[in-house]
Amino acid sequence: MAVESMKVPKEASPFARSTSELLKRARRSKQTMIGSVMVILMILMAIFAPWIAPHNPATQHMDGLQFGLPYKPFENPKFLLGTDHLGRDVLSRLVYGSRISLVIGVASMAFATVVGLALGVIAGYYGGAIDMLVMRFTDIVMAFPSFLLTMATVSSLRPSLWSLLFSISIVRWAGTARLARSQALTLKEMEYVTAARATGIKDGRIIRKYILPNSFAPIMVNLTMGIAGAILVEASLSFLGLGVQPPTPSWGMMVNEARGYMFLRPSLVFIPSFAIAFAVLGFSVLGDGLRDILDPRLRGTS
Repeated sequence: MAVESMKVPKEASPFARSTSELLKRARRSKQTMIGSVMVILMILMAIFAPWIAPHNPATQHMDGLQFGLPYKPFENPKFLLGTDHLGRDVLSRLVYGSRISLVIGVASMAFATVVGLALGVIAGYYGGAIDMLVMRFTDIVMAFPSFLLTMATVSSLRPSLWSLLFSISIVRWAGTARLARSQALTLKEMEYVTAARATGIKDGRIIRKYILPNSFAPIMVNLTMGIAGAILVEASLSFLGLGVQPPTPSWGMMVNEARGYMFLRPSLVFIPSFAIAFAVLGFSVLGDGLRDILDPRLRGTS
């Protein structure tokens, strides 16, 4: 009777086992952990910006200037990182600026990844005229320097958040398409794909069940690394005045506005520059860590 009442534990699913293995490998990877901490800190700062920022980022404080010059960091307890040339709190603008960088970086690369993945997989799987058409269009996009093409696109539009998202996305999808195509070309020759095709499974199901899941690792690494590049592009365009417009705070715009005070108040340039470097480095390190734990060829070296 006691034997009958015992419950036999269910075997973990393959997905659960693979996820558990990836989490174990992630915990053993220093790069992944360091990059994850840096990215999580940035995400938390962006989410809780209204509670972290001590002031409204657009408010000009009459007491934010001393003898006509911005305050230095820790010179006034009311403004921990000092103020800018208009008396606005640097810390508040830095915190709210993280939202722009994250939104531009994540949203633009997410859209570019979806478009590039769809076009690349279709081109690689079907080949022929579809492959030639997609790849020639990709070659045209990649023939131009990516930053110059992005700058030209956003210059032809009205400077705004949506213009930045659109301009960065339509340039960066090409790299993802090439990567997805190479994955599809390799995977469609695998025995399990050939067997699935022989049993009469439709192409759409084969792509969803076999091609896309097995392309996940390199696409995720490319996405993470691409976010770092998109953040840097956004900061560069904002520095040139082609990004989000005042009074919305942006790290690149903060550097641009501080140029005239670079030698009088160097912190006005160094603080937002450090924030840009921190964000780019965080996603880059996370991308390197993901490559190490997701690439089967590197599993024995981590």
